Amino acid sequence: MPVEDLTAPEKPEANPQWGKSTSSPEEELFLEGPRGRSFELGRAFRIFWELIYGFRALHFVGPCITVFGSARFAADHPYYALTRDLGARIARAQFTVMTGGGPGLMEAANRGAKEAHGVSIGCNIVLPKEQKPNPYLDKWVEFRYFFIRKMMLVKYSYGFVAAPGGFGTLDELFEVATLIQTGKIKNFPLVLLGAEYWLPLLAFLRQSVLVNAAIDSKDLEDILVTDSPAEAVAHIQRCATERFGLRYVRREPAKILFERGI
Repeated sequence: MPVEDLTAPEKPEANPQWGKSTSSPEEELFLEGPRGRSFELGRAFRIFWELIYGFRALHFVGPCITVFGSARFAADHPYYALTRDLGARIARAQFTVMTGGGPGLMEAANRGAKEAHGVSIGCNIVLPKEQKPNPYLDKWVEFRYFFIRKMMLVKYSYGFVAAPGGFGTLDELFEVATLIQTGKIKNFPLVLLGAEYWLPLLAFLRQSVLVNAAIDSKDLEDILVTDSPAEAVAHIQRCATERFGLRYVRREPAKILFERGI
């Protein structure tokens, strides 16, 4: 199925100003603080419209496993091969693979799913760099707003895997961990793939954050750390299907609403 750009956002323009600004003039206006009521109302409608685009585009994706990971690892890196294997195993377990849709380890997961004849979804974000979709996507939805994109990555998923990554991956990882900790989402499986990469972070969490009682021991006990894609997927299947009784009821597109399936 061809890659689709369902929102066709504008490309961000360079902005030389310092301070609370971004590469997009539109986003800079949004971050300047309170503005006129008509401006704020228009902004709210635009956010609502992007939400509707996301809901419509992803309504038929089925139960997903979201894979987070860096856009900066090339195809010859060992983490790429590890994440590609993970994507294939997730697809064979009858889950849809959802990523941020970009290159690197996101591409690896989507590629694995595609090669295993599974469904491969990308929720991309408009950025000055790294924003182009990878070529292994059955459906691609592009967002202007990070918070909407992150909502979509969580809304349709029954498990989460963090492959090695940087600030973006850490942001997504800790947001999911916070949602699980606070009970905003069920305790769906959270897996860290690549033990050597993640162990220093876990050591910090245990030796500083946990010791100072900023988190509970249970918050860490439920996170699986592994180098084995097979173990990761088995854990996801056990949690999502046995612990929470996941049952997927297929939805059919409504022609009257101009809906399209995957």
